[in-house]
Amino acid sequence: MRGKFSGWDDTIAALATPQGVGAIGVIRVSGAGSFTMVNALFPSKNLMEQASHTLHVGLLKQGAVVLDEVVLALFKGPRSYTGEDVIEISCHGSNYIQEQILQALVQQGARIAKPGEFTQRAFLNGKLDLAQAEAVADLIASNTEASKKTSIQQMRGGFSHALKDIRDQLLSFSALIELELDFSQEDVEFADRTQFFALLKEAQQKVGALLSSFALGNVIKNGVQVAIIGKPNAGKSTLLNTLLNEERAIVSDIAGTTRDTIEETLNINGILFRLVDTAGIREHTNDIIEGFGVERSLEKMRSADIVLYLFDVQTNTDADLQEITAMLQQEQIRYILVGNKADGDAGMYASKYTSAENIIYISARNKQNIATLTQALYSTTVQDATIGEQTIITNARHVAALEKIQDAITEIMQGMEQGLSGDLLSLDIKTCLHYLGEITGEITNEDQLDYIFSKFCIGK
Repeated sequence: MRGKFSGWDDTIAALATPQGVGAIGVIRVSGAGSFTMVNALFPSKNLMEQASHTLHVGLLKQGAVVLDEVVLALFKGPRSYTGEDVIEISCHGSNYIQEQILQALVQQGARIAKPGEFTQRAFLNGKLDLAQAEAVADLIASNTEASKKTSIQQMRGGFSHALKDIRDQLLSFSALIELELDFSQEDVEFADRTQFFALLKEAQQKVGALLSSFALGNVIKNGVQVAIIGKPNAGKSTLLNTLLNEERAIVSDIAGTTRDTIEETLNINGILFRLVDTAGIREHTNDIIEGFGVERSLEKMRSADIVLYLFDVQTNTDADLQEITAMLQQEQIRYILVGNKADGDAGMYASKYTSAENIIYISARNKQNIATLTQALYSTTVQDATIGEQTIITNARHVAALEKIQDAITEIMQGMEQGLSGDLLSLDIKTCLHYLGEITGEITNEDQLDYIFSKFCIGK
């Protein structure tokens, strides 16, 4: 157990499945009183005499009142998710039945669990470290293959293992430094400075690689905001419909049909792209509503992760394109130029637009070259990184701690180069170990844990 916190000895209960009517609901009970409390409601057999990891079918009753016919799954600590005695009650998915069972458990002495309290107990009982526990929440929230993969990899301890190597090396050297201090009168040196400096350099590279992975991790976790920008009647709404393969936006030959932004999501190779179809941008409009739409388009353009600038190859000149690219570059916006209505041979359009490179020519209406566009979106965002078994950081809290670790390692290395005394070197190492502990949970407090786990769903 990592530490005593308020409410630690309580037996807690909560609905572990989503609210609403369904075929079944699962109520999870965890704590020292789990078996006693549920046993008092389950006259079919004595649960205290049953083996762990077994299922039992019977009526759940409160006095003479039948609550429901249920299936009980028994898990005796420490061989459970929380490390405590746990019982999961599978009942029928009626809101009324679930509430009755929870109230019966409360009357037996249980307390309704706070958000994330089951996983918090798993952490406090050493079943998970803090980074793994946070990955549980990310896995529940995952909505693409890529986010699922990264969450599972972290939940299985990939990130923690990478940090453990660094921590073990620092602890080993720190112990030798402390030993030197005990024998300071003899002027002996137990710690090999040259070897440790090389290990620190390797650790610095590992931490740097983890920090660099956050750019991809943020994309995997939060998706990519893509603004489809262009002049009126360039085909933005048609492109949105084509990418989504559905008639999501109204399409018309009348310029200025889209008055407000339309947002939808598109999954490309496991990455979620949040597409925003915007009102056409033109300098002057007498329509007040359209004018508001144009302003929102400009806001979306500036806040987007990437802009698809769509232009009509039939009407736009190379000079028009030069003006647009100059504006995008001045605003420091990452963009992909897309020439629409390019029916037939793309080569004839390439010779027309010589001021810009890597233009993708498509026909949104006829669905030509759309695959090339989606691949460009993916490769521009992911930048050819592979999403596999490697550790990818997706948590901003971890990034902040890793930056402090990187700074602390630099301090240690600089201190060694300057011939810093062993006692001061030891302090720098302890600072680095402190920041490592903040990630995995060796260094924490109750308020910090409550904040982290409050973002979990109830029942997890």
